Amino acid sequence: MNKLDLMQLLSSTPYPGRGIVLGRSADNQYAVAAYFIMGRSENSRNRVFTVTGDGIRTEAHDPSKMTDPSLIIYHPVRQVGDSLVVTNGDQTDTVRDGLLAGKTFASALHSREFEPDGPNYTPRISGLISPDGSFKLSILKSADGDPSCCLRYFYTYDHPLAGEGRFIHTYMGDGSPLPSFEGEPERVILDAPSAEVLADRMWDALNPDNKVSLFVRYIDLKSGEYTQVIKNKF
Repeated sequence: MNKLDLMQLLSSTPYPGRGIVLGRSADNQYAVAAYFIMGRSENSRNRVFTVTGDGIRTEAHDPSKMTDPSLIIYHPVRQVGDSLVVTNGDQTDTVRDGLLAGKTFASALHSREFEPDGPNYTPRISGLISPDGSFKLSILKSADGDPSCCLRYFYTYDHPLAGEGRFIHTYMGDGSPLPSFEGEPERVILDAPSAEVLADRMWDALNPDNKVSLFVRYIDLKSGEYTQVIKNKF
């Protein structure tokens, strides 16, 4: 699998939906995590990322315009001990609670499936970064839009290579219904020297009409300390 240009992928796809990037910085000193959300409806676009005690959550930018909080208000990022959970829904809490109860990332997610938003049946994408920088990704999706069957895929990256990451997103592009992500997480170049630079590049690459919020974190693999950037359209 060739390494792809992450910014080119983002700029060439008007609606990848929600996306997770996990990987390693080019200098091999940082674990990298990024998560973004996009929206087509006013309800989906009416959101911002806010910082919490253990990560971030989505909130309504204008509460008076929020028509349905289900599926769009959740904690995308939560710290669990020295590990970091990143997902596109309330399965963040499922993974966190499972890990605290001694379960694995995969076993916790076996209690969940794709989102109940037919006819799209949006995939649930999830990631976990361990203290040593190794990471896991998962996608739970319907079988070509058939809600009677949930397909569960899990990917483990024990020794991430410097300067690269894996990118998984909910949709392959725009459409009706929206086409779910297909294939392995995409292998992408991560050459930004800092969270600030990566956030700026990703934000500029995302479709200006559909982008809503972006989170980027660089975690020092020696100290565990991190720097993070949040960008909101509103």
